[in-house]
Amino acid sequence: MSTTYHTATTLDGFLADPEDSLDWLLRQPLEEGGAQDHARFMQGVGAIVMGSTTYEWVLAHLEVTGEAWPYAQPAWVMTTRELTVPVGADVRFAAGAVDAVHAQLLAAAGDLDVWVVGGGDLAGQLAEAGLLDEVVVSIAPVTLGAGRPLLPRRLDLRLEETAANGVFVTARYAVLGPLLEDRAQPGS
Repeated sequence: MSTTYHTATTLDGFLADPEDSLDWLLRQPLEEGGAQDHARFMQGVGAIVMGSTTYEWVLAHLEVTGEAWPYAQPAWVMTTRELTVPVGADVRFAAGAVDAVHAQLLAAAGDLDVWVVGGGDLAGQLAEAGLLDEVVVSIAPVTLGAGRPLLPRRLDLRLEETAANGVFVTARYAVLGPLLEDRAQPGS
């Protein structure tokens, strides 16, 4: 069981443009069943967590497409605001420290993984708390110059796997912790 931040990013490290658009991502060709396949990943996910910006993007996308809530797993949304819940969705709202919510996620996931859907700041909070195990990223051949950053924290990662999928370069990293240079030295 692991807590994994599985996402896509631009080559210059952004999840979304400054207006929170993912148009750059949705037009990219992807090989179904290829490296870091999302459907295969989802088979091992027992609970999900996302920030409120990601949640609101999902809701807006569903409104435009007319699709139903896409997740069978219980979903936690980190927010301090009152937000709506789609019909039939198992959505729970939480605020505060991520460690208490993480315990709930692990309990709900059972023997399966926890997926950090987004965003980068939430993944960063989990990493700072020592609760993020992996970062799995698909890097698109696009640059935006500005937007929502992939992971706005200083972390050391260890490359575990790379591959190609469609136009994406995919990579799986183990999260080692804070950047070595930022760790407090004994006796200082």
